[in-house]
Amino acid sequence: MPRKINLTEKIDQLRSFYEAEGRAPSYAEMAELFGYKSKNAVYGPINKLMDLGYLERGSNNSIQFTQKITGSTKLLGSIQAGFPSPAEEELVDTINMDKYLVRRPEATFLLTVNGESMIEAGIQPGDLVLVEKDRIPKQNDIVVAHIDGEWTLKYFGRDADGIYLDPANANFSRMRPERSFSIGGVVNAVIRKYNT
Repeated sequence: MPRKINLTEKIDQLRSFYEAEGRAPSYAEMAELFGYKSKNAVYGPINKLMDLGYLERGSNNSIQFTQKITGSTKLLGSIQAGFPSPAEEELVDTINMDKYLVRRPEATFLLTVNGESMIEAGIQPGDLVLVEKDRIPKQNDIVVAHIDGEWTLKYFGRDADGIYLDPANANFSRMRPERSFSIGGVVNAVIRKYNT
């Protein structure tokens, strides 16, 4: 019976290789990376990763990474948010958005925001929040919290009366747990897509 291929593990290994080497591995390097004894063993995972759009074949039959592995976006410079100034497009660097935003991939997840309780913090319905689990929140961190049986997104706070959650909308009130409370994670970033 063939062993099950852990594609998530393979993708993580390939991303790590790319971050260290800046290129895709050869078949022999891939076999070593995956812990296989022969190059032939890598064809199964390669074909599956090609079907999923993580890999593609180059003109000389070599393996190439797609942006699903590299995740690179061009960083062209900076832009004034105040008064306009002359600007020329200049490639400064490329950045991997996952690497830029995510400190602990194994403890990070995305949630879609519903509701308007955080609009004054710039978090709108439909935005995505990048949340890191297993972090102890600091005063005024934005957190995903489970309070009295419901999940919510709010500012975290603690005072002489205990823990509270504050909205970023004057139409909503401060919340204090009455029966139960737990932290699901701390928000690290907000992502908004324009022109959908």
